[in-house]
Amino acid sequence: MTTKRLVVIARPVTDSLCQSLAKTAIATLIANGHEVVVEDLYASGFSPALTDEERQSYYSPTFDQTAVKENIDDLLSAEALILVFPIWWFGFPAILKGWFDRIWAPGVAYDHANDLGAIQPKLDNLKYTLAITSLGSAWWVDRLVLWQPVKRILKIALLSTCAPKCHFQMLSLYKAESLTQVQIASFCARIEAKIASWPK
Repeated sequence: MTTKRLVVIARPVTDSLCQSLAKTAIATLIANGHEVVVEDLYASGFSPALTDEERQSYYSPTFDQTAVKENIDDLLSAEALILVFPIWWFGFPAILKGWFDRIWAPGVAYDHANDLGAIQPKLDNLKYTLAITSLGSAWWVDRLVLWQPVKRILKIALLSTCAPKCHFQMLSLYKAESLTQVQIASFCARIEAKIASWPK
């Protein structure tokens, strides 16, 4: 499979701040010579609900990929993953949580241990992950009061177990409802700098 950069967007409003940040990331990837695949979960009508067939196959020899094979193929062929989403109630949008539930499946992102102990990672292809998020709260609420729950889930629960060699970074734009254009432009420059540091 060819090396790709997969951009997953989870924001329903097409002219939102997150969609603008996603456009910056995509444009920067293209400008730096990367092959880009974009999955806009809302625009594509992605269903976050794990199906009965999928759940029943979780401990079968083969996970039922029937409804999500294209999404799984995109993940498995990506060397870098960019997630763009707002943080709501200090968690993922439901559609993004469902993407993890259905796409980061057994036999895809990990293998079950024979004794149902610690899972075995399978996403050896994934070398870089960048999460780009927006929050309405101030930075200190996320970091000092809640201890960055989304960052911890991404880094520890998902990547450390499914792609332990993946280099993870997260950029969070706080107080998103009251930002100036200068502040947004400064954040976009940070996105551009992170992506530009990735090897082609």
